Amino acid sequence: MSSQPVILHLRAETKPLEARAALTPTTTKQLIDAGFKIYVEQSSQSAFNSKEYEEVGAVIVPEESWKDAPKDRIIFGLKELPENETFPLIHEHIQFAHCYKDQAGWEKVLGRFPAGKGTLYDLEFLENDQGRRVAAFGFYAGFAGAAIGVLDWAFKQLNSNEKDLPGVSPYPNEQELIKDVKKQLDLALEKTQGKYPTCLVIGALGRCGSGAIDFFKKVGIPDENIAKWDMQETAKGGPFKEIVDANIFINCIYLSKPIPPFIDFESLNVENRKLTTIVDVSADTTNPHNPIPVYEIATVFNDPTVLVKTTNGPKLSVCSIDHLPSLLPREASEFFSKDLMPSLLQLPERDTAPVWVRAKELFDKNVARLN
Repeated sequence: MSSQPVILHLRAETKPLEARAALTPTTTKQLIDAGFKIYVEQSSQSAFNSKEYEEVGAVIVPEESWKDAPKDRIIFGLKELPENETFPLIHEHIQFAHCYKDQAGWEKVLGRFPAGKGTLYDLEFLENDQGRRVAAFGFYAGFAGAAIGVLDWAFKQLNSNEKDLPGVSPYPNEQELIKDVKKQLDLALEKTQGKYPTCLVIGALGRCGSGAIDFFKKVGIPDENIAKWDMQETAKGGPFKEIVDANIFINCIYLSKPIPPFIDFESLNVENRKLTTIVDVSADTTNPHNPIPVYEIATVFNDPTVLVKTTNGPKLSVCSIDHLPSLLPREASEFFSKDLMPSLLQLPERDTAPVWVRAKELFDKNVARLN
């Protein structure tokens, strides 16, 4: 493979309000300088415009032109393809596909690849020799999740129970997000006589948890109000009363095996519950082992929370947006594609480079489950 230049085709994202990109102009230039050929689709929703890519040497092509592109192109995107499309996939694809952990409808998603003799390299499972993901959006997922958590808590202090948190849309940069949330938080603090929310983060030692904690601190929530839990604190198994006693709960764990639920309806339906906001950053919504089994739908930016049906205590909402880093699309994209770069540079040797070989073996293993 190394004798042929790698041709990457960056497809436009189609998931509503997904403004991130798998490649940024910065990382596109790095690949072109290394001998890659890059096609970039025009996009109606990307935080980066076509001119930025064109200026570094990419060829701009129409949105969704990947479907008819020559077979030798590797189709590169972030989020899953539209559910209503079923045609066989003939290309090699790099993306998050969400079909290796028995998610609802996984067979249909995965089945499109063998049907067209295509291949999936799932970004979630590109791992180094130590079994750690080579690139992840975790930090900004936690950061954005905590932002929506604070917005929801503040909104509840300022509004009646009949209303839900209004839609949110991507911010141009981190500073604008912090400024906006801090403004709402300060208004809410006037209602609570300066009493900050108590926050509990599970998965605090990981990328995602560290992002959530970083955001809480940047909007001024005192460190003593932030409970930082990880495997040691959850080892005894839930449900955990400490979650019910916090105002905001952020779930940042990476679910790799069945565990007892962190909360359930019984633990929530108590009169003295303080919990009003859950942000399930992990968003294992359709996973049969979801440790937060009190909601059933993935939420979206223009309708960020869903009500939990409780019989006791204050109104409780869950945010389960599965592409939270898109709240800060430029920073999140740069962060992710920079981490991914060493692996992308190995694409010419993907038949032998361990990161890609393992991803192909995992694809083959899961395809075998279809038969």
